[in-house]
Amino acid sequence: MKKNILLLVIATMLCACSGKNAKMQGNSDAESNDSIVSIEVKYATGFSVRDSSNIRLVDVGKNDHFALVHAEDAEVPSGYTRILVPIKRTICMTSLQLSNFTILNAHDVVKGLTGTKNLFNKDILERVKDGRIVKIGMEGNFDTEMVLAANPDLIFISPSKRGGYDAIKETGIMLVPHLGYQELNPLGQAEWIKFVGMLIGKEREANEVFTGIEKRYCDLKEAAAAVASRPTVFSGEMHYGNWHAVGGKNYLAQIFRDAGAEYVIQDEETAGEDLEFEKMYALAAKADYWRILNSFPGDFSYEALKASEPRNELFKAYKEKKVIYCNMKQQAYYEISPVQPDVLLKDFVAIFHPELVEPDYQPTYYKLLK
Repeated sequence: MKKNILLLVIATMLCACSGKNAKMQGNSDAESNDSIVSIEVKYATGFSVRDSSNIRLVDVGKNDHFALVHAEDAEVPSGYTRILVPIKRTICMTSLQLSNFTILNAHDVVKGLTGTKNLFNKDILERVKDGRIVKIGMEGNFDTEMVLAANPDLIFISPSKRGGYDAIKETGIMLVPHLGYQELNPLGQAEWIKFVGMLIGKEREANEVFTGIEKRYCDLKEAAAAVASRPTVFSGEMHYGNWHAVGGKNYLAQIFRDAGAEYVIQDEETAGEDLEFEKMYALAAKADYWRILNSFPGDFSYEALKASEPRNELFKAYKEKKVIYCNMKQQAYYEISPVQPDVLLKDFVAIFHPELVEPDYQPTYYKLLK
């Protein structure tokens, strides 16, 4: 136990960046119990952890409180919902949630998904094909029979989604919010692997995986912070008459900054915002790079980008062929990238500041459009 804590301390000392809500969880009772692996929440803001000798208290957001216990007769504080851990069966509602299980090599625990759109993982697809994982339908139209067939100990939900959870609530199955999608710090989103790790009995693995992610991210962020010049970048495309762009405080905007670039939108918006073309052009006409993520059928091109909106050719990034692109029909973007912020960061650094990565680096998600 002490060895694990020492490793975490060393990793933190080596890493130049730190979480805004860094706080050490656990106490001497937990440390003296070899069966409990201490969890330190450093970047995530959506959950916190407190350990005692025989239970772990986990607060999710402002309204959900869970007591993780290993014995059914363990006493639970008032206001906390009991969860007997490790859980053996669950349903994931989003790709972000699923990514936590993938990186922890825990697909055996996943017994249900909303669907397989944009999923590439061969193991998951095989499990769906042979029935080990069932498809329960999409938000707002869940198939209750399939939910019951999955027989989950609990179901992970995303409260901001379209919902439709009333029918599931009637089954009596516990619903546990997974708020990773709300995190604005890329490392905070990835840190939700610790949340899942606690529930499935893989705390040690979650700690080790996250420490590696953190170090790689922080090392590269530190290198990018020292660059002499920072290019500008914008994001998104026109759809249905509006330009959907991420806000200035968004997760993606933070990755741009950590990669040594400046995002053209500097506001306090944390989610997406719809802008008129003229507004976006005023902000980004002279930006150095343009990032696009879509599901184009086939090979995307500058010709296709112009065909979708003729005015796109007016941007400097278009003229100079500096469009950064990822096709979700060809890359497992949402399926695994939430737990690979270090990989996303390296893709962008390789474009903005190629001298900071190895000469033969091959991008995983994003590359310059040819």
